[in-house]
Amino acid sequence: MSEPLSTASANAALSRLLAAAPHRPLFLAGTVAVLLSMTWWTLELASLRFGWGHWPQPPIPPIWGHAMLIQYGLFPLFMFGFLMTTFPRWMNGPTVPPARYLPVAGGVLGGYVLANIGLLGLPWLLKLGMGLMLVGYVIGVTTLGGVLRAATERNKHGWSCFAAFCCGTLGLLLFLGWLLLGAPTSCAELAVKLGTFGFLLPVYFTVCHRMLPFFSNNIAKGRGYVMRRPGWSLPVVWALLLVHLLLDWRGQLRWLWLCDVPLALVFGWHALAWQPWKCMRPGLLAVLHIAFAWLPLAFVLFSIQDIVLAAGGGYVLGRAPLHALAIGFFGSMLVAMVTRVTHGHSGRPLQMGAVPWLCFGLLQAVALLRIRAELGGDMYLWLVIAGAGWLLAFLPWVLRSAWIYLTPRADGKPG
Repeated sequence: MSEPLSTASANAALSRLLAAAPHRPLFLAGTVAVLLSMTWWTLELASLRFGWGHWPQPPIPPIWGHAMLIQYGLFPLFMFGFLMTTFPRWMNGPTVPPARYLPVAGGVLGGYVLANIGLLGLPWLLKLGMGLMLVGYVIGVTTLGGVLRAATERNKHGWSCFAAFCCGTLGLLLFLGWLLLGAPTSCAELAVKLGTFGFLLPVYFTVCHRMLPFFSNNIAKGRGYVMRRPGWSLPVVWALLLVHLLLDWRGQLRWLWLCDVPLALVFGWHALAWQPWKCMRPGLLAVLHIAFAWLPLAFVLFSIQDIVLAAGGGYVLGRAPLHALAIGFFGSMLVAMVTRVTHGHSGRPLQMGAVPWLCFGLLQAVALLRIRAELGGDMYLWLVIAGAGWLLAFLPWVLRSAWIYLTPRADGKPG
């Protein structure tokens, strides 16, 4: 009897550990998602490049499967974990209890896994998975809304993140409407674009707007650092992104320069105003600034493509700007910010360490490889190499991070 009792005790202890703080179950779920999405996508690309006739094809356009599960499954797990930890601190609101964040982790991850399996030619499982993800979103968004409503110091960062998550929930609902009810294809197209420009990018920029100057000032104040957190930039960025979203969705690509050029300038101004040359040490601060540099670069590429289109030229850069944004900015900032939160909330030194540095460095190469794929030659071969590079970059980081989430804090404190 002792062995079953011992196993039960160990499982109970692990359950208590995962429930100890929002970031533990949600970041752990995110580490699963980081590998699962790109494993399917890399194999899908390899089947197209090498002619694997028996590889099961998804019941929806593959590019939509890739975009929806990356944007609504992978990144948001980390975003929910971060915001359910920081929202109460940002606005002096009530802490989020396990009864609220555990269902979010289970719903979004469970649905995400089912949806990924559904991409292997199983449409009913894909629909079930996307529906379960939506349930997780509704619980998560209503929880964040409850913190916002009860907070005593509501601020623009809280409202901005909440608005973006409402957009994300709407995008998932639109895609399910197309998937389940036969809504117009334009609903699915809007969902894909909303995921980038109405959901992920507003959340990422809002978090950077609040946290990068704060972290930098804490460490580099003695180097003459001046903290800048302009009040005008969040509403300006929101307005420009919504214009981009509408123009892109309606196919008015020749007018995108009207919003993308100002966005490149706004993001470039922030990259310089946050004085990265004063923040190159320690490494855990440097990577935040290096990751942010991809954001203005991505919109410079968007702007070049827009101007060429407006002048009557072609789609010269393809999806290179989008992947400078998605891999360069979203991916790099994910590693930088999650590593910082993971170390800080596990009682470890705020240092990068060998494994995070390896992941971050390889991810820069992956972003360049993905951009290279759009510039001619054997595109699908470059895409397969980039997909395999993502898996290679993230695997050690995922294993190390998962071990941290599944073990007690190094300093013996709760949480």
